[in-house]
Amino acid sequence: MDRIFQGNDQGFSIAELMAIVTIVGILLAVGVPNFQSLVHRQRLTTTANALFMAVNLTRSEAIHRGTRVDLVPAGNGTSWNNGWVVFIDDNGNQRPENGETVIFMHDPIDKALSITPRFTDSKVQYIAFNGTGRTRTNANSQTSQSGNWLLELGTQSRKVVINFLGRPRVCNPQDDATNC
Repeated sequence: MDRIFQGNDQGFSIAELMAIVTIVGILLAVGVPNFQSLVHRQRLTTTANALFMAVNLTRSEAIHRGTRVDLVPAGNGTSWNNGWVVFIDDNGNQRPENGETVIFMHDPIDKALSITPRFTDSKVQYIAFNGTGRTRTNANSQTSQSGNWLLELGTQSRKVVINFLGRPRVCNPQDDATNC
């Protein structure tokens, strides 16, 4: 039977409305998990790039100023989730104090994201560069500090790796487990 639209035909029938709601429900059920994965990947990439930038800034400032510059966790210095600070550590205690030059501060990150540091000198959480742009440990300015930060959010992960020369890079352990 052909329908001829007249002035009193308005809206959808219940059957049509239920079909539309079912289709929208199916599309949401398929799309939301993929969207959440995309959001996690973007948050993780943004945080890894911010940490990478902070390492490069620390190294660059150490070379530019010809002195030791440190990158440490903000707050009480025990968690990178509190953010990080790039500063000139005049007294060598890995904590920014009054009178020391703070170059950059990063705000706290998403609590769902975890950062696990793994460095050669792991007693205190820090990375320090000397005036030549090489990493150094607290114990000896000639001993290099190398290692990585593992960033994880959901099923996604990234690493910010610093080699023994002090050069950082970002990699994805899920894509390249042997070199990451």
